[in-house]
Amino acid sequence: MLLIENEDGQDFFCQTCPYTYKIKQRHTTRKELQRKEVDDVLGGADAWKNVDSTEITCPKCEHERAFFMQIQIRSADEPMSIFYKCCNDACQHQWREG
Repeated sequence: MLLIENEDGQDFFCQTCPYTYKIKQRHTTRKELQRKEVDDVLGGADAWKNVDSTEITCPKCEHERAFFMQIQIRSADEPMSIFYKCCNDACQHQWREG
């Protein structure tokens, strides 16, 4: 990778060899990164089909019931994480404990 000379900003130079390149004109480019589609780590809507619900308050809409499931996401000596999904069809907020 070539770096720009700090003194006058008119040369590219290589840190590992004596190569230099004189900058003759200003050059700029911009590249938009294409982001990958985010996968649902809990398995999507199918993962929530046969789960139980419990009385817990949703932090977003304050509905009093939520579906829950326990998943071991860390090493075996760590406690399981509990994932919740609000039972309110308009909200469906997801959060976790642990």
